[in-house]
Amino acid sequence: MLVSLENVAFGYGGNLIFSGVTFAINEGERVGLIGANGEGKTTLIKLISGELEAEQGAVIKKNGLKIGYLEQNGGYLSGNTVYGEMREVFKEELSAVEKLSSLSAQISQTPYPSREYDALSAKMQSLHKFLSARDCFDVDVKIKTVLNGMGFSEMYGRVIDTMSGGEKTRLKLARLLLENPDLLILDEPTNHLDITTLFWLEEYLKSYKGGIFVVSHDRYFLDKTVGRILEIENKRLTSFSGNYTKYKILKADLYARQLKEYEAQQEERAKLQDYVDRNIVRATTAKSAQSRVKQLERMEILEKPFTPPKPPTFKFEYEIQPYERVLEIDGLNLEIGGKRLITKGKLNVKRGEKLALVGENGTGKSTLLKQILKTDPAIKVGRFVKFAFYDQESANLNGENTVLQELWERHVGYTQTEARSALARCGLFADDMDKTVKSLSGGERAKLSLCVLECERGNVLLLDEPTNHLDLPAREGLEKALKDFDGTLIFVSHDRYFISAVAQSIAEIEGGTLNRYEGGYESYNETKKKAQSVQVTPKREPEKTSYRSKKERAEEENRKRLVKKLEEEISVLENEEAEINRQLSLPEIVCDYVLVNGLSKKLEGIKLQLDRLYNEYEKVI
Repeated sequence: MLVSLENVAFGYGGNLIFSGVTFAINEGERVGLIGANGEGKTTLIKLISGELEAEQGAVIKKNGLKIGYLEQNGGYLSGNTVYGEMREVFKEELSAVEKLSSLSAQISQTPYPSREYDALSAKMQSLHKFLSARDCFDVDVKIKTVLNGMGFSEMYGRVIDTMSGGEKTRLKLARLLLENPDLLILDEPTNHLDITTLFWLEEYLKSYKGGIFVVSHDRYFLDKTVGRILEIENKRLTSFSGNYTKYKILKADLYARQLKEYEAQQEERAKLQDYVDRNIVRATTAKSAQSRVKQLERMEILEKPFTPPKPPTFKFEYEIQPYERVLEIDGLNLEIGGKRLITKGKLNVKRGEKLALVGENGTGKSTLLKQILKTDPAIKVGRFVKFAFYDQESANLNGENTVLQELWERHVGYTQTEARSALARCGLFADDMDKTVKSLSGGERAKLSLCVLECERGNVLLLDEPTNHLDLPAREGLEKALKDFDGTLIFVSHDRYFISAVAQSIAEIEGGTLNRYEGGYESYNETKKKAQSVQVTPKREPEKTSYRSKKERAEEENRKRLVKKLEEEISVLENEEAEINRQLSLPEIVCDYVLVNGLSKKLEGIKLQLDRLYNEYEKVI
C-alpha cells in the first residue's frame, strides 16, 4: 500500500466538499479520478500530497513515500537549459561517475600490494555496486528517451524561462518521469500534449513501476492507462474496477440496481404503513398493526440514489442544403510569421462528411481552419455553403456583455424566453444570465460559444478544439449532437475519444503535407502504428544454429534450463503479487489496519525477490 484514506472529510469555510472518503492506492496500481468541476478532485490530490490536512478521518502513507505531483498548468521557473535541468535529477549518479574516474586515476598510481591500495579497491567495489544499482552510465540515454518522447528533441539547449506555459508544464512532466517517484500524481496531464506525444506517454506509463493517480477529462487516456476509476459525485466517492469505458457500464448498472432496491423498499414501506393506518385502531388487528410498526422502525432506510444534473444538450440545424462538393483545396501554400506550414496542400470534403484535422502542435491545424473562412484562390467553397465557426479562445465573444446580451444581440428575433431556453439547454441557467462574459469560467464560456454556434444554423461547422474546458457530461452531450448532425463537420481536437466517436475520416498535417486517411480514428491509428513499426523494427540477425564445440552446446542447454526456471519462479511471484494487490483493494481489508500492514510487508518482500529475479533473468536471456 502506498497511501490510504480512511473516512476522510474536508470543506472550505463551512462548505462541505466531500465526506466518508475511503480508498487505498497500492504499489504499481493505476487509478483514475473523475468528477464534475467543483466536486473536489484537486482538493483530494492536495490531501494526498500533504498540502492540505483532512478535517476528519486519516490519510496514511507508506514510510518514506516519494510523491511526484504534476499540477494542472504547473510548470516552473528556471534559467537553466532543458537538458541541463534534466541532468539535475541525476546529481548523485553523475557525481558517482566522476568519482569513479578519480578513483581509477588514484588506484593506478598506488603501489600493490599495500593498505592504501586495498582501501581504494574496497571503495571502488562499493562504488561499482552503486553505479550498477542506479544505472549511472545510462543517465543520458534515460534523459534523451524522455525528452524526445515528450517532444523536446529540438530544444535541448533552450532556456526554460523563454518557454511557453504549456511547454513548461510538459517539461515538468518529463522531469517527474525521470525522477521516478513511488506515486506519480497527474492533474490533467494531457492538456498540452499532441497526439504523437500522447501515444508515447501511454506506452511509457505501461512500464512505469510506481503507482499512478491521474485526474483527467481525456477518456481515451483513462482507457489506456488506468485499471480503476474513482468518482467524486454529490460529496461522496465511489470506486469502479476497470477503465473509463468499463466504468460507464458499471455505473449505469449500479444506479439501476440501487434505484430498483430503493423503489422496492418504498413500495414495501407504503404497504406496511397502509396496513398500520387501517388497522391500528381496531381491537382485533391492533396487535398485528403494532408488529408492522416495529418492522418499519427496524428497517434500515435506503437513500434514493443520486441523480446527476441533466447534462447540456446541443442541437445543430440549418435551413439550406449545400451542393455535394462543399470544399475543394488544391495547391494551398499556408504560412504564418514567415514559417511555411503546408506546401501544395490538397483536400476535398463532400456534403455530410465529418472530418477531423490532426497533427502535432504548431503544424497549422487551427490556422488551416481559419484560412478556410478567408478568400484564397487555392480554396473553393461550394454553393449554398454557410460556415459556422467555433473559436477555442472564444475571441468572437464580447467580454463586457452579459450572457443573455451576448446571445440576444446576435439573434434579435428571439424572445427573452427563447434566448433563456437556448442557454439553459447548453448548461447556462438563471443565475448565469447577468454574469459578464469575461467573468465566466472556461467551461461556461465554452457552453456560451456552443450556444452561439447553434443559433448561427450553419450547414458546415468548423470547430477548433470544441471540448477544451468542457467536463465529461458536456463532452458527451456535444458528441451526441454532432453525431446526430446531418450537415458537414470539420474539426480540430486533441480529444481522441471525441475524435473516435465523431470523425468518419482523418486529415493529418505532417511535415508540411496534408494527408487524408479514410475510415475513423481507430483505422488511422492502426495505419500510423504500422508505419512506425516498419521504420523502427531493426533487421533480425540470423539465429545461430550450430556451435563450435560440445562445451558451447552444454552451456546453451544450461542457459535454457536456467531461463525456464527463472520464468517459472517469476510467474509464481507475479501471481502472488497480483493476489495481494486484489486483496488490498477490498473494502473489508482496507479497513483492517493490521491485516493491511501484514499484506503490505509481504508485498514488499515479493517485490524484492522479483527485482532480484528480473536482474538475473536479464543477464541470462
